[in-house]
Amino acid sequence: MTQSRTRISKAVIPAAGLGTRFLPATKATPKEMLPVVDKPAIQYVVEEAVTAGLSDVLMVTGRNKRPLEDHFDRNYELEEALTRKGDETRLARVQESSDLATMHYVRQGDPKGLGHAVLCAAPHVGDQPFAVLLGDDLIDARDPLLARMVDIQERHGGSVIALMEVDPAQVHLYGCAAVKPTVDDDVVQVTGLIEKPDPADAPSNYAVIGRYVLDPAVFGVLRRTEPGRGGEIQLTDALQALASSPDLGGPVHGVVFKGRRYDTGDRSDYLRAIVRLACEREDLGPEFREWLRSYVTEEM
Repeated sequence: MTQSRTRISKAVIPAAGLGTRFLPATKATPKEMLPVVDKPAIQYVVEEAVTAGLSDVLMVTGRNKRPLEDHFDRNYELEEALTRKGDETRLARVQESSDLATMHYVRQGDPKGLGHAVLCAAPHVGDQPFAVLLGDDLIDARDPLLARMVDIQERHGGSVIALMEVDPAQVHLYGCAAVKPTVDDDVVQVTGLIEKPDPADAPSNYAVIGRYVLDPAVFGVLRRTEPGRGGEIQLTDALQALASSPDLGGPVHGVVFKGRRYDTGDRSDYLRAIVRLACEREDLGPEFREWLRSYVTEEM
């Protein structure tokens, strides 16, 4: 008899980082509000959660992050101005962000790492499984990674992380997973995790990317987790405990992602994301691709 599991409805988005790689642009503007074409990066992330059926979104913020709240709130003055002008297209775009999801906010306070940010969500999440989406990773809407992860969690219980194969020389930039295969080609069981290992010590080239579906047992583990790499409470360390002791909160599985991902936390990748998404837009793509071809031909 199949065990009934709680339907996942809550998403947590840690957004308290300082965005130092994008200074001086992020001196007064949250990095999550930097535009990717004509939408802030954080809106793509919230849209992904909603598309996967997670309409209750908690954003873990910090100081100087008020623009995030304002973006997902109503702006009556702007809406009224657009209404008077009869600009229905822009009015719909403005209202879209405030109608996306039920938004909640909590401040992290001390910047003690991703694990601590997730722990800040415990009172809101309670005893339900939930998703965590990192704002630096944009997953193309045509590649439904999060929905697949939710499906795997509801089938197997425990926690599910997103994995991507990377060049072995790059594993030191990521959390790295030791895995064993399952009956599903795109799903592995995670037996161990290391945060940013030296390439010689990495158990595989499966890197953890910024999507998680977590059992609430992770909160108890995080409360007992000592600061790790960088003096921060690492979510990877808590997941390592869950993977090595499934009785703590179920197994840990990984979904191996081979779709389109944009790392907007890296300046070069951020620029590539803008170019790729602009090229694919029906309203911008044809003219922009023509200009880009001319530019590349002339300059290269």
